[in-house]
Amino acid sequence: MTSGPNPTLRRPNFAAGAALILLLVALASGVPARAADTYNIDPNHSNMGFTIRHLFSKVPGHFTKFEGSIVYDAADITKSTVNVSIDSASIDTNAADRDKHLRSSDFFDAEKFPKITFASNKVKSVAANKLQVEGTLTIKGVAKPVTLDVDVLGMGPDAWGGYRSGFEAHTKVNRMDYGVSWNKALEGGGTLLGEDVEIVLNVEAVKPKPAEPPAKK
Repeated sequence: MTSGPNPTLRRPNFAAGAALILLLVALASGVPARAADTYNIDPNHSNMGFTIRHLFSKVPGHFTKFEGSIVYDAADITKSTVNVSIDSASIDTNAADRDKHLRSSDFFDAEKFPKITFASNKVKSVAANKLQVEGTLTIKGVAKPVTLDVDVLGMGPDAWGGYRSGFEAHTKVNRMDYGVSWNKALEGGGTLLGEDVEIVLNVEAVKPKPAEPPAKK
């Protein structure tokens, strides 16, 4: 990770960004906050990654363009909300030909369905610094419930006068449920690709600084 707020490396899964929601309960555990504070995802310090089986190994990938925000209600966490939007065409598996195929109608059909979205609907604490986050993941126009297992990594002031929080979330989805169904049969039996996609989200969120009052004339 770079030391400044604008690093050149950007490693932003397809479920995404959904880990932002961790902030909702995390801030409630002893960290004061005003009601209805808004926090924005920092794409320069976040990674939305996934892995899928290819033959006998697992191949990683991630999405490089996304945005998201949460509204945290300090008075009643259950009223807090999270919304995340990912550009499906920004998929990156470090292989140009494969990424082109993944953007096609065989997989994400990025031209017809340019966005992958996540919207939260429930957050609960299951242990110290561990949460379960429920929400709706929409891919290719298909909306399905998803539950994230979340670790709260920490929170506090940053080096630039802001306030940040960090989280790691894990979940697994079946790509066939969303119509991301291309595959190829192998001569010896089985298929080229697995159906389950393992998702790991590393998210850093920042509370925007209040606007400075206009200078007096």
